Amino acid sequence: MVEHNLREHIGMQTPLTPMEFARRARSLYGDREAVVDGDERWTYAQFFDRCDRWSSALQSLGVAPGDRIAYIAPNTHAHLEGYYGVPQLGAVVVPMNYRLLPADWVYMVNHSGARVVCVHADYLHLVDTVRHEMPAVEHFVALEGGGNGWLDYEELLAGASPEFVRAALTENQLLTINYTSGTTSKPKGVMITHRNAWVNIVGMMLAHPISCADRYLWTLPMFHANGWTYVWIVTAAGGTHVCARKIDAPTVFRLLRDERATMLCAAPTVLITIASAPDELRVGAPRGVRVVTAGAPPAAHTIERVEEGLGWTILQLYGLTETAPAISICEPRPEHALLSPAERAKIKARQGVELITSGELLVVNEMGVPVPRDGTTVGEIVVRGNVVMDGYYRDPEATERAFAGGWFHSGDAAVVHADGYMEIRDRLKDVIISGGENISSVEVEGVLLRHPSVHEVAVVGLPHEQWGEAPHAFVVLKPAATLTDEELRAFARERLAGFKVPKGMTVVAELPKTATGKIQKYVLRGGRAAITAQ
Repeated sequence: MVEHNLREHIGMQTPLTPMEFARRARSLYGDREAVVDGDERWTYAQFFDRCDRWSSALQSLGVAPGDRIAYIAPNTHAHLEGYYGVPQLGAVVVPMNYRLLPADWVYMVNHSGARVVCVHADYLHLVDTVRHEMPAVEHFVALEGGGNGWLDYEELLAGASPEFVRAALTENQLLTINYTSGTTSKPKGVMITHRNAWVNIVGMMLAHPISCADRYLWTLPMFHANGWTYVWIVTAAGGTHVCARKIDAPTVFRLLRDERATMLCAAPTVLITIASAPDELRVGAPRGVRVVTAGAPPAAHTIERVEEGLGWTILQLYGLTETAPAISICEPRPEHALLSPAERAKIKARQGVELITSGELLVVNEMGVPVPRDGTTVGEIVVRGNVVMDGYYRDPEATERAFAGGWFHSGDAAVVHADGYMEIRDRLKDVIISGGENISSVEVEGVLLRHPSVHEVAVVGLPHEQWGEAPHAFVVLKPAATLTDEELRAFARERLAGFKVPKGMTVVAELPKTATGKIQKYVLRGGRAAITAQ
């Protein structure tokens, strides 16, 4: 005990915080290219000078430790600088989904108590319509553009000294408040600590190694769970952040070629867009790109198309905003390499095993007992460990419900295979119960995606006269493709049990999605009248 207290007294215990990775990167990688944003390029020395000036500018505006700083911005250098300039002060980053409505921003800003709101030029006019509804905000900062009562970000940096009072950070203090999508209720503010983020960063770097030679393409929104902590991971490795302000196939392939990107993160819907890109966009696309996917269970067919068609390597992780976010990873094993591409893709479509640093994961039944490793018995994923959030901000009731029994309850339904690999079957609320049988919409979607006419598909349960509810497919077709209801059902009948075959199909131009690519199935369920028995 004396020795332990001595170590604390002489400062040998360094708090676990992403700012430690920044300190190291500042020392080792100063002359390396840190950030690319359009025609702008900065070395790490230049990047950290900008971050320091932002910290100094915020202090001059009265920002103190614990204050919240909100961001509404796509993947830009100014947004990235916030993940360093704000925490260095002991203040809290509040990244917000820029695709939401102004009323949603008002709620998040007021709920978080943000004193400063930083907004990209594309959204200034929208925020202007609701500024009067955010009475506690003291400063509105235009990250680009400005005027009309907005502080200019670049002017603030130019007028600030790189010297500021650096906060004495503790690992359990608040780092970010990340708001959930709020599809069925008001968004909840997930409190992520410095320790939560640090542990996730280390776990991801072990599972998916990255070095100073890597060039990371920002296809994942930075606001989404802090870009799965890649806002700090890339810096920790001394790699290059390549900002992508717009995420579409032409932009992605252009940046991959022009910036020699080596890795990226993408939700399955983005992978579908990449895999379906026309041949002319793929010309010169680099091979060997490493891809991390998460956000929704990807179809094995999508993985196979990307890996075989582009020569890329996909690694799937599973997590939630509440777990900072990674809790499991589909760990590759030597025996997987011996499988055919199709069989290997089936394995890669599973959510896998515990990330080495994150904590404990179980799939349990309604009594809290772990389900057998039979690949068929469905239970709920529950987790506990170093990445689990500190709770929901200003919402003790929701926090208590989420942590019932000493575990965080994910709301995801899954099975566990004989090798210990977990596989999500659905969100608990999305499991279709038809005539007493449980149907995994994810399983049905995976089959329908193999139809040559199907570009995207979402399967939901809709009311049915005979079965209570039955699966219904909402389909986005490939260009110039045609597909009838009976053709799709015949295709499904050859590959699925009869009760799993969709009872109907609706062709749509696009599926409703969140900004991170998750399909909003509640919109599909609410937008259709009951279907009749067929």
